[in-house]
Amino acid sequence: MSRPNILLITSDQQHWTTLGVVNPEISTPNLDRLAAEGTRFTRAYCPNPTCTPTRASMITGQFPSQHGAWSLGTSLPESAPTVGDRLQGLGYRTALVGKAHFQPLASTERYRSLEAYPLLQDLAFWKRFHGPYYGFQHVELARNHTNESHVGQHYALWMEERGFTGWREHFLPPTGTMDPAAEFTWSIPEEFHYNAWIAERSNRLLDEYAAAEEPFFLWASFFDPHPPYLAPEPWDTMYDPDRLAIPEAAPGEHDRNPPHFRMTQLEDPDFGPPESGQITHGFHSHRRSEADRGKLVATYYGMVSLLDKYVGRILDRLEALGLADDTIVVFTTDHGHFFGQHGLQAKGPFHYEDLIRVPLVVRYPGRVPAGRVSDAIQSTADLTPTFLGFLGEPVPGFMTGVDQHAVWEGVRPAARDHTLVEFHHQPTTLNLRTYVDDRYKITVYQGQEYGELFDLQEDPGELRNLWDAPEHAGLRSRLLLRCLWAELAKEPMWMPRIAIA
Repeated sequence: MSRPNILLITSDQQHWTTLGVVNPEISTPNLDRLAAEGTRFTRAYCPNPTCTPTRASMITGQFPSQHGAWSLGTSLPESAPTVGDRLQGLGYRTALVGKAHFQPLASTERYRSLEAYPLLQDLAFWKRFHGPYYGFQHVELARNHTNESHVGQHYALWMEERGFTGWREHFLPPTGTMDPAAEFTWSIPEEFHYNAWIAERSNRLLDEYAAAEEPFFLWASFFDPHPPYLAPEPWDTMYDPDRLAIPEAAPGEHDRNPPHFRMTQLEDPDFGPPESGQITHGFHSHRRSEADRGKLVATYYGMVSLLDKYVGRILDRLEALGLADDTIVVFTTDHGHFFGQHGLQAKGPFHYEDLIRVPLVVRYPGRVPAGRVSDAIQSTADLTPTFLGFLGEPVPGFMTGVDQHAVWEGVRPAARDHTLVEFHHQPTTLNLRTYVDDRYKITVYQGQEYGELFDLQEDPGELRNLWDAPEHAGLRSRLLLRCLWAELAKEPMWMPRIAIA
């Protein structure tokens, strides 16, 4: 049997419930179709709820504490072996279109970044550069979320090549001239939205692969629904806030939580200076007016539905080219998102399910059961080992993700009984680990005696932190031991022991 193609489609910062098959308030017909034709996993987790660490884990099969890109503002070492490197050695064509974020927006003499200013906006450079980059032979990149001033690279080139010379009017200063006070509605015409660019360029690559009859690994990496909350017409008004359930905090739910949870609910909290000199995501006030909370949820849903439209265009092209039956299609996101749950917004060191749990849908006709829903624990660090498993290739010892291919096929009930989630945003003052198993979740902080313990079976909303509850002291001890065991088991085994000495 010929080896399958692999199409990885990701969104950015998408809450795991924002699929129509899960949430009747939102419309995602193409992702719903993918779920009907494949298997949806309800217990999938990211290895770190921030972009760079988790994206690097997806292509290395390692956790962030192992591959080196431990936080935002760091780089995945260019020497890191990736799934693209492995697949190229097997004769695959490899490409990434959209968001990479393997390197930061700044560059220094010692730590150079290809995704940094001013190179980010040197369009002459990007016109001639298409890779190689982290195992991808061909890349077409961008770095902006909606109207951010980071716009440039291949996306800006694409707009100019299509005659959209006034594109700067739709992006923030200093790159563009869009009013920074604009909210919810993005003035950019939909035909020039980066979703259209990603779908068009991904489909052009699919055409090339089909014509050459070459196996491929293509990552279509979308930016939405990552804030800023902006959508072009008519998606900006697709949802009426008055008809949506708007999440909010429960009274007193942070009383037993670590202090930074409570501080987010203050008007003007003082978190003190960051140890690294760089901001900590989430360390700010999360309070919003009721009107704003409703509108941002409606806009967020509109962004998801717009994303779904262009995911559908890629799936349609795959089928039109006759490639669907021979392609593993995976849809997921890099991490979750808060839009009011627990009184929180966006992301930060708050390891609720809303932030660390992710949507995961897999389709592979004839191998992955259609219409199935599985609660087997997954990590997106497992993607690379699982792709290799489907190809019958051994998983290298340095990869600590788990090969899930037999679970995806429905042959095994589970490949994990737990997973770990990391968050390391300051060198020593903000470094945490979360252990999650079938029922419980425990979070520990470097140098701190506080933590979190939730019983996901009895308290799925995670409203009662049991960390300090005397009656659960034994449970906490057992879970702390399991967390330590999980960290020990995560040690990479670069090679087997082949001699006595």
